[in-house]
Amino acid sequence: MFKVALVCGARPNFMKIAPVLAAIGKSGRITPYLVHTGQHYDEKMSQSFFDVLRIPRPDVDLGVGSGSHAEQTAKIMVEFEKVCLREKPLMVVVVGDVNSTLACAIVAKKLWIPVAHVEAGLRSGDMRMPEEINRIVTDSISDLFFTTEPEGNENLLRFGADKDRVHFVGNVMIDSLLQNREAAEKIPVLEEMEVESGKYCLVTMHRPSNVDDPEVLGPLLDVFAKIQEKIKIVFPAHPRTMSMIGKFGFSDKIKKMTRVRFCEPLDYHRTLKLNAHSRFVMTDSGGLQEETTALGIPCLTIRENTERPVTVTIGTNEVVGSSPEKILLAVDRILAGSWKKGGMPEGWDGKASERIVSILESFLGKAR
Repeated sequence: MFKVALVCGARPNFMKIAPVLAAIGKSGRITPYLVHTGQHYDEKMSQSFFDVLRIPRPDVDLGVGSGSHAEQTAKIMVEFEKVCLREKPLMVVVVGDVNSTLACAIVAKKLWIPVAHVEAGLRSGDMRMPEEINRIVTDSISDLFFTTEPEGNENLLRFGADKDRVHFVGNVMIDSLLQNREAAEKIPVLEEMEVESGKYCLVTMHRPSNVDDPEVLGPLLDVFAKIQEKIKIVFPAHPRTMSMIGKFGFSDKIKKMTRVRFCEPLDYHRTLKLNAHSRFVMTDSGGLQEETTALGIPCLTIRENTERPVTVTIGTNEVVGSSPEKILLAVDRILAGSWKKGGMPEGWDGKASERIVSILESFLGKAR
């Protein structure tokens, strides 16, 4: 049996680690050791995802909590080093692009423990995004790379990665989506939000580029006010977003939006069902860009770039930035029925996790 430490720490990680753990459970050759760093730690952002995704209780919770990027990364590194020295895993598997991903990859590499990166090779080209720095650094020290789209392979090979260590496996996020779609449909979230299928827009927004600058956030809220006159909006608001709305004195703006349903962040099943039944989605989330493509739902990415270009070239996504004019024009195209249909990218078939586990077994078998 091969002991492998799998790291998760923030909400996007949980949907990626759940199917990998399930696939490991079927393999019989790998003993998983699940590490929760505690980067996201409250009920709405963490525990509810463990519950609905049926992720087993972590073997260890580092409990690092909040803090600046430096504080959080440092705390994770200190605590994860203790885990590695005590448990001596043969490999560390990290997923995505959050601070936990970067911190645990660095610790493992300095202890000469091989690192596998799930969702490797994604690039936005925007170094102002903390996630972009995390991706680049993690990929620079990883030993195995599991990619979700061909562009990821191209980025890694251009970066100098060994082609024999780069594996296009598909998208574990879609594994989670397909495994949870039926359960999500049983949740009465449309009734809870007082909306009808196909007659509302789902909005999520939390990135600093959108919410930390009042010159960007204010006009975006004004755009939402105009859109809600055409179609209802459901807006599960990230704590960061609501904090900035209050800080910048925009609370009156949202009070006037009578057709916008603001609520706290929702669990995975509720978010998935709202996504699947929406007329369209507006988001700055990477994961929702992928989910909308898989579901065939039009998506407007409120950013100037995307690290997931396949959602644009093949899928239903379009990058519109934060320009009110571009957003409103795109919304009008959707409501007029003139949006592209989109298709399913290669490898988004619900079996990415099985391919990952097979490759891990082969790598560890040769390394022993």
